[in-house]
Amino acid sequence: MNTQALLIELGTEELPPKALPELAEAFAHGIADGLRKRGLAIGTVQTLYAPRRLAVRIDGVQSEQPAQHAEVFGPYVNIALDANGEPTPALRAFAQKNALAIDDLARISDAKGERFVARSARPGSLTLELLPEIVNESVKSLPIPKPMRWGSRDTQFVRPVHWLVALYGNAVVPMSVLGLKAGRATRGHRFHAPEAADIAHPENYVGTLRGKQVLVDPAERRQRIADQIGRAAASVGKQADIPEDLLSEVNCLVEWPAAILCQFEPAFLRVPHEALVSTMQANQKFFPLREADGTLSEYFVGIANIDSKDPAQIKQGYERVIRPRFADAAFFYDEDLKQGIVAMAEGLASVTYQQKLGSYADKTARIAALAESIARDAGLNSGQAGRAAALSKADLQSRMVGEFPELQGIAGRYYAKAAGEPEAVAVAIDEAYQPRFAGDAIAASKLGQVLAIAERLDTLAGGFAAGLKPTGNKDPFALRRNALGLARTLLEGGFDLRLDQLLGKAYLNVFEYCMTSAEQQAAAEAVSDKPGFWKKWLAELEALQGDDHVDRYLEIQQFILDRLRGYFADKGYSERHFDAVNAVALESLPDFAKRLAAIAEFAGMPEAEALAAANKRAANILRKSADEAADSVNPALLQEPAEQELWQALQAVESALAPMLKSRDYIGVLRSLAGLRAPVDAFFEGVMVNAEDPKVRGNRLALLQVLTDQFNAVGDISLLA
Repeated sequence: MNTQALLIELGTEELPPKALPELAEAFAHGIADGLRKRGLAIGTVQTLYAPRRLAVRIDGVQSEQPAQHAEVFGPYVNIALDANGEPTPALRAFAQKNALAIDDLARISDAKGERFVARSARPGSLTLELLPEIVNESVKSLPIPKPMRWGSRDTQFVRPVHWLVALYGNAVVPMSVLGLKAGRATRGHRFHAPEAADIAHPENYVGTLRGKQVLVDPAERRQRIADQIGRAAASVGKQADIPEDLLSEVNCLVEWPAAILCQFEPAFLRVPHEALVSTMQANQKFFPLREADGTLSEYFVGIANIDSKDPAQIKQGYERVIRPRFADAAFFYDEDLKQGIVAMAEGLASVTYQQKLGSYADKTARIAALAESIARDAGLNSGQAGRAAALSKADLQSRMVGEFPELQGIAGRYYAKAAGEPEAVAVAIDEAYQPRFAGDAIAASKLGQVLAIAERLDTLAGGFAAGLKPTGNKDPFALRRNALGLARTLLEGGFDLRLDQLLGKAYLNVFEYCMTSAEQQAAAEAVSDKPGFWKKWLAELEALQGDDHVDRYLEIQQFILDRLRGYFADKGYSERHFDAVNAVALESLPDFAKRLAAIAEFAGMPEAEALAAANKRAANILRKSADEAADSVNPALLQEPAEQELWQALQAVESALAPMLKSRDYIGVLRSLAGLRAPVDAFFEGVMVNAEDPKVRGNRLALLQVLTDQFNAVGDISLLA
């Protein structure tokens, strides 16, 4: 089989750096998949890209399709042949349409009977003939949300395109893409080697561009950046701080990276380091350097896209561009320190959190009440929990957070320390925001965990009370994210607290606050553009009594549990395992996790399938029976040996289960229940539950009720069937 290497390169203006890797992968996969779909064998696929180009090199591409076989299904025999076995007009027309004699038609059978089929074969197309369609298909299917037009052209792409290289072996593929005619001329670095350079063969592509100071292999370019940053850091005795996402973004901004070691005035180090790092990384794409102990140093590294003859000029430019932002941060920090965190907290009374739920001062008061209660239940310092909660939103009034919103909580930690607050309180103010994003860790300190729990409880309870439950893609108060953050903190923090009680406190806290805040009611009514809405909402809240309150916060509980489905799925638990535990009363989330682990282990036991089916059968009998089960099992009414043996086994297991349930040895419980398989099987094989005698029937139903109750002690195992 003749094969050749393939190279396709699309040259453009600078592509969006964050979208570039996805575009390049999609471009390469589209071409590779297009070749495979047409029956062409291919070798290694290499995705190549730089800021001004998308490219793919594929080794061992078959030069010609294999012969193409086709089948066209014709009429069934009963229609194709008459009573004498002669061809009908339908069969003749089918043969003529497919340019075959009737004798050349084959017959096949399917579910409906025997039918005629026309089979044909034709030589495969040359790869050179197929490539134009394949490449254009790949370009059209690229994930480009907002294509642009340029000049007077009708074509659209993510950025203007300038050249196209298409080589199969050493031959140019005759094709056009986005109005560009393919050739072998690529372009080097915009400044170092802007002239066109011919590619003789796909194998020469990476090397040719390297000679033109373009590293088109993203892995090579990425490694060069990391190595240069490391060397720059080592030259001043510092350690490189190279976040993965920043490295990936910078890798998509440069063709020929050159590290520039820079420095700022050490006086700026008195500013919260997170503000300085945010400016360097997020705004300027610089890499901070750190001391051996991890603290920020006054050095940083910028990555230029050029080997400058005068790197000092680039260094000065990099240093000059961050200085105003650093000066602003220093000014904001100094002014905030003059104001103080206590004064900031007092100012929250004038900042609305949500129209129905009052100001941020109101929210912090509710959080403080919850935090103190949770801390007492968890055996922690309730006074510190309340203090941390009271100051937890104060930094929203700071100039620093106004300029750097991502520093919420972080700025509060600095200001609390400056005000002389205990270290634990200051740290908790920061940690209350954790987890800040998917995959982030929960708060490290117990006080931080308490504050994170209280914050999210109030957000969820308030959101549901105010009718802000997420719908579709709308979730303005991030209730889904808050629900998962709450659940993770309770789980991973090991808080063995009843979730329904926590939610009940939070919900009633919101309810009582809203019903007694007359001043807030009047203020909200005065500024509302919907007169009467406030009174109407308060009336709806007031109408919730007793069980209605319970229903509302149990709805929030289920909302939280639904967020945990994906969390536990990532840990290898199936939907059936989750549903089995979710079907029984929830005690706490750590308890839920223990039950889930036990159910998953039980599901792997050889007895599990039969016992789950038996439990499901028992539950169905109890549900469908027109008779009520007796209040308790009467041993005197147990007539059959199988039901007597089952009752004895259940009694023996019940006495063993009690201490295991108390100690939450759930896998021990399920292992004990697994020993019931033989008497359970014997019961269903030898005993008729619906006996004629109503007393015997009711007694057998009671026996089944005991059976299902014991099996559901950990989770509803019938859902494993």
